[in-house]
Amino acid sequence: MTMPTALDGPRQAPASGGPPRALVVLLHGLGADGNDLIGLAPAFGQILPDAAFVSPHAPFPCDMAPMGRQWFSFHSQAEPDILAGVRAVAPILKAFIDAELARHDLSDDRLALLGFSQGTMVALHVGLRRPTPCAAVVGYSGALIAPEILAGEIKSRPPVLLVHGEADEVIVFSAMARSAEALLANDVPVHCEPRPGLGHGIDEQGMAFGAAMLKQTLGA
Repeated sequence: MTMPTALDGPRQAPASGGPPRALVVLLHGLGADGNDLIGLAPAFGQILPDAAFVSPHAPFPCDMAPMGRQWFSFHSQAEPDILAGVRAVAPILKAFIDAELARHDLSDDRLALLGFSQGTMVALHVGLRRPTPCAAVVGYSGALIAPEILAGEIKSRPPVLLVHGEADEVIVFSAMARSAEALLANDVPVHCEPRPGLGHGIDEQGMAFGAAMLKQTLGA
């Protein structure tokens, strides 16, 4: 598989009309693309009017559907294979984040990563390994991949919010507790919000939890 050199995707400028004072990177799930999560930006922009939003398209065509993108193949759901996929895409995402921060003249403390499903897996992997902690990682319906290796690789400890549907049919609900246990064991502040009856998705209450986290960590 040919590795792409750069990511790109839809953006939303600050609702205030001024220069960005924060950056939120939205990482979509398997089979979607950046146009999916950029739809969250108008709502989040109401509570973060000085934030810029960017939702990059994952680098690879989805190999399980005729359309859409993927951060890594999900044909094998064995954790070693998923970890290999996350490791392979991490440098590409890191380079994109670094370039976006530089473009807006912002530092990591003004950055939040927000992911859904595969996007959460990538956000947690990359966010915990950046040399300087970002402001927050918000993960919907995802998981921390290979939590047993985190202690040997963690470089920063941003606050993490995990939101997961109790009826998730794609990523098992128990992944939230497993992820949170590993994060707490590595001194990462984490808050969990289970969503009763919710499948693999983001509901209105989950949006509200994410908005509160972003306002708390980037609102100043």
